[in-house]
Amino acid sequence: MNEGLVSTIIPVFNRGEMLREAVASVLGQTYRPIEVDIVDDGSTDDTPDVCRALVNEHPESVRVRRQENSGPGVARETGRGMAHGEFIQYLDSDDLLDRRKFEVQVATLRANPDCGVAYCYTRYYRIGETPTDRPWKGSGRTVETMFPSFLNERWWDTPTPIYRRSVCDAAGPWSNLRLEEDWEYDCRIAALGTRLVHCREFLVDVRDHAEARLCRGAENDPARMRERGRAHGLVYQHARRAGIGPDDLHMQRYARELFLLARQCGAAGLAHESRELFELAREASGPQRAQGRDFLIYDRVARCLGWRMAGRLACYLDAWRPQRDGIRVK
Repeated sequence: MNEGLVSTIIPVFNRGEMLREAVASVLGQTYRPIEVDIVDDGSTDDTPDVCRALVNEHPESVRVRRQENSGPGVARETGRGMAHGEFIQYLDSDDLLDRRKFEVQVATLRANPDCGVAYCYTRYYRIGETPTDRPWKGSGRTVETMFPSFLNERWWDTPTPIYRRSVCDAAGPWSNLRLEEDWEYDCRIAALGTRLVHCREFLVDVRDHAEARLCRGAENDPARMRERGRAHGLVYQHARRAGIGPDDLHMQRYARELFLLARQCGAAGLAHESRELFELAREASGPQRAQGRDFLIYDRVARCLGWRMAGRLACYLDAWRPQRDGIRVK
């Protein structure tokens, strides 16, 4: 580890031109020293050529490693293995950093040695639109820890925080999840009791666009639902390890989310995942709420009709109710 160095890890797949912009936003930082670790996750277009050009143009700062397509989590872990910095910045290839981001956030972390993560105001806009200074998600809120609120929502985007390397090392490697891998990773960091410090400046631009993104896709796709189910199960484990129990309001809401996902997995034909998530939902609800009428009825229907048919029937009924127990049907 090189003291003071900020390592920026950028996974990329078939997004050469946006990658150039993302890298430029790092190289334009007012802070030094920095390094840029790009992981080409098996691109099939001109992205490898762009990566080589960036290394040739900035050999002192930019490094690239290419691997078979393995998903964003594995790509970020490859980048983490390349990084030498005291501080870690994860950056998606379609987003941008303000030129003062490292200067502000590193100084803030140094002024707050008990904090492991600094986060900032974040803009969100579609490419071509004029950005407005309106904090995206929960980036405008000042909180001291990620849990328990992260149990219900990852209220920042990947480039919003900057981490101490020691925190990332304590959290361990990124998973091979292809969906919700960033939420699961941050919940692992939350389970460590990591303290946050808030930088009340707009230092990140998260950009939407029409190009392919892993977060888009059919909600009833079995592969997507299997990944979401696995991620939710891991997040639940992290929350329990952090001491969040059934009486916490965030856990009660998460239990309803697990129950909804159990129904959706059943409808997608994932009987095993549906049953596992249902049992997790009951466990997360606590002994008394686990005996509620909705759980008991669903359990009986699933035993009679099977978990697939029970899920399809429940999702059909859910379609007539835009919200159920405060949880939006996805």
